[in-house]
Amino acid sequence: MRNFIRKSVYISVFVCLSIAIVSCEKDFTDIGSNVISNIKFDTNVDSVYVTAENSPLVRIQSDNISRQLGQYLLGVYTSPDYEKLEASIVSQLGITLGLKVIDDADITDTTDVFSVIDTVFLKLPYQVSLNADATKFEIDSVIGDKTKPFNLNIYRTNTYISQLNLEDPTKTNKFFSDADFEKIGDPLNSQLNYPLIPSEDSTKVLVKRKLYNNTTFKTDTVRYFASATSTIPVPFARIPLDKATIKTLFLDKYEETEFSSQAAFNDYFRGVILEASGNEGSLTSFNFNNANSNLRPSIEVYYTNTVLNKGTTDTLRTVTKNNSFPLSGFRINTYKMEEKGYTDNDNIKIQGTAGSEGNITLFDQNKIDELKIKAQDWLINEATLTFYVDPSADTENIPERLYLYKSNGVSPNPTFSQIKDAYSEGDFGGILGFLNADRDQYTFSLTDYLSDILSGEITYDSTLKLKAFNPSDLPSSTTDDSFVNYSWNPKAVTIFNNLLTNDNKRPILKISYSEKK
Repeated sequence: MRNFIRKSVYISVFVCLSIAIVSCEKDFTDIGSNVISNIKFDTNVDSVYVTAENSPLVRIQSDNISRQLGQYLLGVYTSPDYEKLEASIVSQLGITLGLKVIDDADITDTTDVFSVIDTVFLKLPYQVSLNADATKFEIDSVIGDKTKPFNLNIYRTNTYISQLNLEDPTKTNKFFSDADFEKIGDPLNSQLNYPLIPSEDSTKVLVKRKLYNNTTFKTDTVRYFASATSTIPVPFARIPLDKATIKTLFLDKYEETEFSSQAAFNDYFRGVILEASGNEGSLTSFNFNNANSNLRPSIEVYYTNTVLNKGTTDTLRTVTKNNSFPLSGFRINTYKMEEKGYTDNDNIKIQGTAGSEGNITLFDQNKIDELKIKAQDWLINEATLTFYVDPSADTENIPERLYLYKSNGVSPNPTFSQIKDAYSEGDFGGILGFLNADRDQYTFSLTDYLSDILSGEITYDSTLKLKAFNPSDLPSSTTDDSFVNYSWNPKAVTIFNNLLTNDNKRPILKISYSEKK
């Protein structure tokens, strides 16, 4: 009989034993999903206190070149217990080919056409959900102090965002969270250090349409909706941009080579930097991939053409126009992190984005040898690893889930991989790591991983890394052991380490097993 039983083996054993029980009343009377019960077996638990140390991150990959990021963070998040985060976004812009400020039909020998820019702004739709009585949208993707603004400036960048590595074009390019992007000129926003506070009441913009003589002839109300049938407007941030600058950079170039193709435009206008700064405020998560194109971030340009009889002020017609430039193509989230320097390991700081992780040591070689001897008579039913939340630290925005992965620890470019349970038990929650109902502990399932170590099938030679869970962490299939460390989860938690003074709150590995009497 094998000493180490995995779920795939249990299925076969269950079928065989079920038949045997009915036909000849064999010894085994009950086999659960992962636990064997029998009058000839005892079930016990062997516990091991594990150690952890702080592992602050320097950077993480944060581009969408090789895989699409689910969210992008913008703003400032501060906490006395964790690193201050200033999250900015760098993005290319998409264009529509064939743009013209003045339509051909309005250009004749008998007309004069005057164009006036009515308004230009950056649009950032919030992620929302309906309130209890379904009368209004509430913003559900903000953490931090929503009552105070952070500073936002928007720059044109001179850094070319290439899909291929410019030093080695055979490789796909990568951008990291600490990347530095060259700026061109002054900010594009009309108000320096624009104070941005998320507001659920920011659901419309009034566009005053102006004639050639700068008089307003009508006002358009612009709103954005979640669907064609919805009557409740979605709130969005609106950052006014400098009209003269946008005219020079965009409208004056519409019929030039700079706008002849997307590639030509990407070389001319290489992207925008949405730079957040400050010591207070909030952090907002934005969706750049919304199926509704109206709810994607974009630069919006509204202008009006007045067509006059040539040489007179007689108005023949007015033409109102709007051009939209979505923040599409390649994008990078940059994270400016305050270096806290966690010098002691009395407790472990886990902070998403480019914050901090934990290095986890399950046991040393002596303990492995001891467990291998014991395990010769074991049938391992379950192995769990539990971490306890330190409530004395800031717990306002703790992650709903943590995650474990493996690192070979080779500097400066370590190789990462999944723990076996993450993909072998994917249909059963993988390695788990969810915050419990009391919000005071996280528990992982490592049954297959521990079984392989103690059976000698694999060597315990990788560092386990503990991080704030990100949706991209999960393996793509039941055989995918690859891991890339992305993170747009800004939440943070402090966990107890294995100090004796922490008593029963120390991180603990529990191995449940059955053993012949």
